Amino acid sequence: MNCFAFDIETVPDIELGRCLHDLYDASDAEVAAAMFAARREATGSDFLPFEMHRIVAIAAVLRSRDQFNVWSLGDADAPEAELVQRFFTGIEKYRPTLVSWNGSGFDLPVLHYRALKHGVVAARYWDTGDLDAGARYNHYLGRYHWRHIDVMDVLSLYQGRGRAKLEHVAVLLGLPGKLGMSGEKVWPQFQAGHVAEIRAYCETDVLNTYLVFLRFELIRGRLDADAYAGECRQVRDWLAARTESHWREFLAAWATA
Repeated sequence: MNCFAFDIETVPDIELGRCLHDLYDASDAEVAAAMFAARREATGSDFLPFEMHRIVAIAAVLRSRDQFNVWSLGDADAPEAELVQRFFTGIEKYRPTLVSWNGSGFDLPVLHYRALKHGVVAARYWDTGDLDAGARYNHYLGRYHWRHIDVMDVLSLYQGRGRAKLEHVAVLLGLPGKLGMSGEKVWPQFQAGHVAEIRAYCETDVLNTYLVFLRFELIRGRLDADAYAGECRQVRDWLAARTESHWREFLAAWATA
């Protein structure tokens, strides 16, 4: 198994908002409010379009033949360009199977626009057969390919009406879920300077994603019951060795679920 599960957290791109709304003298909060208001007037929803999101955290689970780890890319004060660069550098180096929950519907499009902004080169990621002939039939950009497995998209049978929230599916499987945090709270947390809390939330989200993926691997026959139990046991052992509060909370919630 060479798996790289990922999740991102974002805030409004205030720099872009200032330019689009001519608000060069306004505060960050005022710019964000204007961005949300314009979006709400246009669509009825506060959810900003992909190009207006700035990435403040990327969390990953790496499961390879000899290791398992969960971490946030870069330091808490790393600029966005570094986070995006680290993400694509890892793909270029290891060419793993990417795993996400709604990654096709949000995370990857946002990463694409931010890579475009920062000029992040990732030839292998974008390859559809020009560099590697085998990529023609299995590449990261193909919705029905397996180089990137958007577990939500697959389980929903690629239908909008079949989509489910990660928290709901995690709790369905006896996993901890969101533990009181959610994507809607990221911007207020960011304004308050709580980047560490955002990174911790992103990490728990990506571990929920990975554990749901393991169950998916079980039902599609790529893991048998013993192998599945072994993979879950490895995660529990990793959690038991951690001292961070969000991991202690995660393990306690999983153990009692």
